[in-house]
Amino acid sequence: MIFTRVHRASPELLFDCMTTPAHLTHFWGLTGTTTPLDGIVVELRPGGRFETTMVGADGSAYTMRAVYAEIDRPHRLVWIEAESRMRTEVTFVDLGDGRTEVVTHQTDVPEAYRTAEARAGFATSLDRFDTYLATLE
Repeated sequence: MIFTRVHRASPELLFDCMTTPAHLTHFWGLTGTTTPLDGIVVELRPGGRFETTMVGADGSAYTMRAVYAEIDRPHRLVWIEAESRMRTEVTFVDLGDGRTEVVTHQTDVPEAYRTAEARAGFATSLDRFDTYLATLE
C-alpha cells in the first residue's frame, strides 16, 4: 500500500514529528483514538524499538510494536512491526517551496489493513497530522 501526502513543512520538521513522542502523541492514530505520551517508545536507531499504544473512545487499547530498520534523517524512516512483519517505509521529499511530499509505502500488509475501511482510517491519521502541523506554524 502506498499513501502520498504533501505537507506545508520542512522534511526535518516532519521527520522529527514522526520520531519524537512529544509530537506523536498529538496525531498518531485514527480519528477517535488517542495515543498517550506514556504509551510511546522511540529508540531512534537501527534495531531500536518503536512502540505506540492507541486508545479508543471505549477504552480499548491497541499496541503496535516495531523495530527501526533504517533511519536517514530527514529523508527516510523504516520500521518493521514485530507481530505482522509489515514493513513501513516513509520518505520525505523536499519540494523546494516550503512543502514536503511524504510517501508511506507498506509491504507485507495484513489482509485486515487492506480493506477500503482500513485505508480510509489510515487517511484520517494523515489528516490529524496536517491539523497538528498547522498548530506548529
